[in-house]
Amino acid sequence: MELLLPNHANSTPLTTLGFLERAATAYSDCPSILYNNTTYTWSETHRRCLQVASSLSSVGIQRGHVVSVVAPNVPSMYELQFGVPMSGAILNNINTRLDAHNLSVLLQHSESKLVFVDHLHSSLVLEALSLFPRDTKRPHLVLVDDDAAASSTTTTSPTVTVDFIDTYEGFVEEGDPKYKWVQPRSEWDPMVLNYTSGTTSSPKGVVHSHRGIFILTANALIDWAVPKQPVYLWTLPMFHANGWGYTWGMAAVGATNICLRRFDASTISDLIQKHNVTHMCGAPVVLNMISNSPDFEPLKTPVQILTAGAPPPAPVLSRTESMGFVVSHGYGLTETAGLVVSCAWKPEWDKLPLEERARLKARQGVKTVGLTEVGVVNPETGESVKRDGVSLGEVVLRGGCVTVGYFKDKESTRRCISDNGWFYTGDIAVMHADGYVEIKDRSKDVIISGGENICSAEVESVLYSNTAVNEAAVVARPDKFWGETPCAFVSLKRDQGLTEKPTEKEIIEYCRARLPRYMVPRKVVFSEELPKTSTGKIQKYLLREIAKSMS
Repeated sequence: MELLLPNHANSTPLTTLGFLERAATAYSDCPSILYNNTTYTWSETHRRCLQVASSLSSVGIQRGHVVSVVAPNVPSMYELQFGVPMSGAILNNINTRLDAHNLSVLLQHSESKLVFVDHLHSSLVLEALSLFPRDTKRPHLVLVDDDAAASSTTTTSPTVTVDFIDTYEGFVEEGDPKYKWVQPRSEWDPMVLNYTSGTTSSPKGVVHSHRGIFILTANALIDWAVPKQPVYLWTLPMFHANGWGYTWGMAAVGATNICLRRFDASTISDLIQKHNVTHMCGAPVVLNMISNSPDFEPLKTPVQILTAGAPPPAPVLSRTESMGFVVSHGYGLTETAGLVVSCAWKPEWDKLPLEERARLKARQGVKTVGLTEVGVVNPETGESVKRDGVSLGEVVLRGGCVTVGYFKDKESTRRCISDNGWFYTGDIAVMHADGYVEIKDRSKDVIISGGENICSAEVESVLYSNTAVNEAAVVARPDKFWGETPCAFVSLKRDQGLTEKPTEKEIIEYCRARLPRYMVPRKVVFSEELPKTSTGKIQKYLLREIAKSMS
């Protein structure tokens, strides 16, 4: 047996890019993408992705270069999940909700060579580039104008300015449809770079290999039991961890991808009925939007909906499922490329009262098949906590889809990936007697609002920059629509020339001028002094209780 070693026939690097080749053969004439009046088949999507990869190579993009994308869920965004890594480049999807300053920081940190820019975000990206230091080379820009795509297939579109080297459709037209895409030399080669947040000082760029993405994608399809040729509605932003891996997963099963630039409850309802949608994903805020809409009629046939980002409240779960949705709940991080823990449902739970079912479904659950192990441990000793649903510990993970590390940040990589073989998530949880994990808090004080992660320290730094502020602390405040929103507790300076105290509205406007809109506190509470421990640390758990009582 020891003589039977790996060889070229059995050790080809794992990569999800091969899923597209298979789809082009197995589902060649089946619809791959539907968007407004645009329809593509899987053979057409395969060809277009090859042409984009070819054009990237022709403008100097090489193996290992970073190529960024700033776009919503339009067809080009889906195609770029394949087209960019097919050129050998590393794909970097960027959150479209960032402001120009944060976007500029990420583009500089990633050393992006080229950025695909949606036409409605072009001014944002140009402003971000204007903030580059003079001696820093700016990336090339390609304009994504999906509204003009149907009527213009040449590079002479009047929308192209001196700031852009081409349009996206121009890239498609000029590319070679027979281009031989660049396969990874090793399955450990980097494939994607996703940022956990747009911090102004130390952005954390999460790198995933072809191997990790392959394992996560196969894992995502198995755990959610996705069948062949589903109809998938893109209500989850693709820039969120590449749509939790389903960008590549939908090619594996020959799905029909329903793309949409923006959505609301009525749009979702119309598209579900029009296209007989079978599957969709979204943060709990999407479930809340749907279940609270008076115009959303009960479904004629069940629709599978996968939610994550925060435990879905029991009333929201109840309302959503009463409309005909089948809700699944999972847990993951940018560092795992998607969901790696899920609340695997047991048939006997169907007999329980609705409130109890919702409580059980709100738990994060057990490891998925693609994850080696999940645990809840004492972060100081590394010992597992008791399985009593009470003892708190930190969630730790081990498996093939865990990040290979943080880009240009050895210290953060060292802190999170320990010598004992665990990835420390920073999330505080309990382990129940049945082996199901339930998260209770986040040690890094991350606030999850509408599926977006907000670092409280980042908001606090802005508050501290206000000359009237003495102390500031930001915690999560429960919100019926967003799940959570930032709530700021502020103490003002005394006897330092402060002639007029700022109002709550003025503090909020101050933050709005310096932060992305979703990070701005919705509530500001003034206090003479913030509660502290004996060592002078602000007791945030007390502030959370106050914020909770005000919601």
